[in-house]
Amino acid sequence: MSYAFKHTFMALLATLLLAGTSTAQEAKREITNVACDVYRFQNNAHFSLVVVTSEGVVVVDPINTNAAQWLSGNLDTITDKKISHLIYSHSHADHASGGQVFDGAQVIAHQNAPATIDGVKPDIRFSDKKTLIIGDKTLELTWLGEGHGTDLIAVVVRPENVAFIVDAASPRRLPFRDMAGANIDDWINQVRMIESLDFEIFAPAHGNIGVRADATDARIYMETLREEVLAGLRAGKTEEELANTVTLDAYRDWAQYDAWRALNVRGMARFLKESGQVN
Repeated sequence: MSYAFKHTFMALLATLLLAGTSTAQEAKREITNVACDVYRFQNNAHFSLVVVTSEGVVVVDPINTNAAQWLSGNLDTITDKKISHLIYSHSHADHASGGQVFDGAQVIAHQNAPATIDGVKPDIRFSDKKTLIIGDKTLELTWLGEGHGTDLIAVVVRPENVAFIVDAASPRRLPFRDMAGANIDDWINQVRMIESLDFEIFAPAHGNIGVRADATDARIYMETLREEVLAGLRAGKTEEELANTVTLDAYRDWAQYDAWRALNVRGMARFLKESGQVN
């Protein structure tokens, strides 16, 4: 089974699980300010970016239909302007569903995104980089390469110098569970691409606001995890042994350490074995 297929399957499974959870309890939703005219919209554990410009509102990721409807209905708490642009960070269903709610907005996505994303056809596609000047704001879109998906982009908003980063890295937070289906070496290169960007405020799609240096810390974590797991596999240790012994103590205070550390170890071990890097 290919990495891409497995990743798509796991993203769909995560979306279904999240949907089941949201029906059991009311979603936590709010719009919070990041800097000046830049906001994050929270839908439970997911965030999208909201940028108020002099010509309209830019949203990066609808998340899902219910979330997009809530955002559309509560946008007047921060502005009287309407949503003019929708940017997709990537096409995974847990971030990219529900875009049809923003009917009439100009839609932008990477060229590797599907022809339609949950029924929405992008109006503009780009390859490596694209700069959008929308009213008094400049948005710099950068493709991060393959790794966590094949169409993942970063969005930097100026003059606020806020970078919206989705899934590839989060400030002081472990990667999601066992990083299912991803080429983790390529994923690490995606984080290097984030490090190359010029920004000050790190606004992630999961977790707390941080700074640019948090991207470097996220890469170092993944490289440390890779090094320790590879050394253990080459020494003949099993995944179970590694899950118990690769403790990554320096990261005990990071978010999701207790829940995801062992899963990170297992996922890295699986990737290294399946990609033929152990021997």
